[in-house]
Amino acid sequence: MKSVSIIDSSQPAQIWNSALQLDNIPVINTQSLVPAGARAVVIAPHPGDEVVTCGGLLQLLSTLGHPLQLISVTDGSATQPGSQQWSEKRLSVFRGQESVEALRRLGLPMHSLKWIRGGFTDFILAEYETQLTRFIARYLRPGDVVFSTWREDGTPDHDAVGRASAAAASMVGATFHELPIWAWHWPARDQGLMPWHRARKVRLDTWTVARKSHATHAYASQLDGEPALGIAPLLPRVILDRMRLPYEIVFV
Repeated sequence: MKSVSIIDSSQPAQIWNSALQLDNIPVINTQSLVPAGARAVVIAPHPGDEVVTCGGLLQLLSTLGHPLQLISVTDGSATQPGSQQWSEKRLSVFRGQESVEALRRLGLPMHSLKWIRGGFTDFILAEYETQLTRFIARYLRPGDVVFSTWREDGTPDHDAVGRASAAAASMVGATFHELPIWAWHWPARDQGLMPWHRARKVRLDTWTVARKSHATHAYASQLDGEPALGIAPLLPRVILDRMRLPYEIVFV
């Protein structure tokens, strides 16, 4: 597993904007990824991860009429320790409101979207992986197509949720696919660590990309940071730039 940090993500020569393999990833259409009539389940470690990883795919699936279920493992309230502006108490309310607005900006059917909020604690998900697996399995059923973070994405929470989601999907007979987040921001020299043979490209049109970018900006608490306190934004400029790519990558 490659470890990554916010500092690493500020470097310009990263996998997402320099790896030659990106041009050769096979394209997969939405119907092949999620068969007709199947329910798609997206499991996000923290609020906002569902938009960053597959905000475009969610729009495509919604347009095709697939039933959608979103599971937010934590509420994101402990993601900015030491912040004077975004205390844990404030974030416990605000992050949920941001997610509602982000999903609205994606154009998802809020009246029918199934959204489960797990209430697990940020940064320590690996310590509760067994409980997390059981929790996720409770909301899955055979035939579901499950998407969650790559098990080797490079942050403990992302990796733990990926492992738990994979285990839960296997338990109930659901299909599981992985979505990298921070791995795209590893230095270019680490591109050999990516499982390129499993990568598939979901193409997005201009309007879908624009709505995804607009939805990402709904997370106001994560955009600015607090430079005076040495707190970097959780959504730095480099991630916002990547949101404008005309595709998303899924590891199948």
